[in-house]
Amino acid sequence: MVTMAQRLEALRVERGLSRPALSAALGFPKTAMEKFETGRQTPTQDQQRKLADYFGVTLPYLRGESDDPAEGDSWLSGNVPAEEPVRTPAAPPVQKKPRPAAVQEDGAVFGALLKSPSFQALMRDAALEALRSPEGQELLAKAVRRELGRR
Repeated sequence: MVTMAQRLEALRVERGLSRPALSAALGFPKTAMEKFETGRQTPTQDQQRKLADYFGVTLPYLRGESDDPAEGDSWLSGNVPAEEPVRTPAAPPVQKKPRPAAVQEDGAVFGALLKSPSFQALMRDAALEALRSPEGQELLAKAVRRELGRR
């Protein structure tokens, strides 16, 4: 597929124009065509119309959406020849999946999660990480002092 940058460069070279000359002819900033052709900047809608009019091509052709410089139809515009009927595929029937037993009972989902070995390992790792932090160490020290004070 041809990009707009490639199409602009090809059209400009066909006419034997330099980038600054084309920019000046269209009233664009001096470096505009360089930016457009390198893909660093995309022309505005107004600039695209000026470019298409200057080169005598359609906007879909300029944008690389069509290979015919004179034809306005593009596959992006949704224009389809009349002899080809448009067929919309039917949506597949929705099949309901059976719900697991854990989901059907009230509170069973949370209970199943708590009993899951992977969840338990995750929680254990998170608790150990929290206890290893300076704040966790301080909390542990307070709890130990409190417990030793009761004895």
